[in-house]
Formats: sequence, C-alpha cells, structure tokens
Amino acid sequence: MRKIIFVVAATALTVSLSVDALQAQSQGNGVRYRWRDGSGLPHYSDSLTSDAMKYGYEVVNDRGLVIRHVERQLNPQERAAAQKLADEQAAQKLAAQEQARSEMQMLTAYPDEDSYKSSLKLEMNNIDQQISTTRINLHSQEKALADLLARAADAERAKQTVPKFLSDSITKQRNVVAGQRNTLEHQLSIHDAADQKAKQQLQRYRELKAAQAQGQTQS
Repeated sequence: MRKIIFVVAATALTVSLSVDALQAQSQGNGVRYRWRDGSGLPHYSDSLTSDAMKYGYEVVNDRGLVIRHVERQLNPQERAAAQKLADEQAAQKLAAQEQARSEMQMLTAYPDEDSYKSSLKLEMNNIDQQISTTRINLHSQEKALADLLARAADAERAKQTVPKFLSDSITKQRNVVAGQRNTLEHQLSIHDAADQKAKQQLQRYRELKAAQAQGQTQS
C-alpha cells in the first residue's frame, strides 16, 4: 500500500510541476515564483529554486495574481507521520467497508429477527457443548486422581512406602486435572464474551432493520 501511495504522490508532484510550467509558458515572462523564507521575508524568482520548494511557493502572474499555491516540502519525520496517518485512514476506510459489506450480508441471510436469533443461539450451543464435554472429562480425570491418591493413602496407613510409579502417576494426573481445569476456565471466559457479543450483534441487527424499514417507508 505504501508503495502505491508513494507512486501516486510522485505522480501528483510531477503533474503539479508540469501544470506550473505550462502556466508559466502561457503567461510568458510575467510569471514569477514567490515564497517566504524561515524569517517570513518574501522572495521572488523567475525560476523554481530549492528554497522555494523548501518553504512552499506561489506562482503569480505579471498582475500579481496567484495562479497556484504549492505547500512546502515535508521533512523525513513529517513525511513518515503523514504516511502513517494515510495508512491509518486507509485501514479505517477498509474496515468500514468490510463492516458495511458484512452487515449487508447479515441482513440478506437473516430477513427477520427470529432467524438471526436462531443463528446466534446455535453458536452459543456449540460453545455450551464444548464446556459440557470438558466438564465430563474433568470429572473423569478428577476421579482417576482420587483413586490414585486413595491407593497412596492405603500404602501410608499400612506403614508402607508409596511406590515411585504411583507417586509419578499422581504427579502426572494432577497435571492433567490442572490442564482440564484451565481449559474449562478458558471456555467459560469464551462463553461470557460470546454472550456479550451476541447481545451487541442482536442490538446492531435491530438498528439496521429499523434503518432499512425507515428507508423503505421514505422511498
């Protein structure tokens, strides 16, 4: 994108200078360049100088009328800032276009609120199903851990040393249970975020439908 913008900018500058040259030729020797330096002092020249390009200039005819105004050249920092701003504005414009297209597709796919609610509910049901599966797995893994801990407790009550394989199994199983609990916690967070998003999407759908209905009424 930046390459394209620089090409466009270079083309625009070339066109600008060409226009100035053509205008100068059409006006004859009466065309001059006027600019102010860093101290604000005015300067005139029959040719385009580096200072004029640096501070910005005006093309004036023999009657003192301004034919064209050209802004000063930007320094590297200003060019970088201008490029960054242009990129941000382009990204914002693209995002707005994508959102508008997505919303139009949504209205086309779901002509009424009930059909849209059903689609949102289906998404929530999928998340709920994942949570339910994780809970079942977690319960199974917790039971396996409890069995291992019970075996270790039996050995300790019998004044026996807990076998290394049993201790290793307990450590491993605890890690499995911890992983399942983390997964469940993450899925619950996803559920809450999805529920909040669904409410916002439904509100936006209602706003779009209302605007659509109002537009059809006015037409």
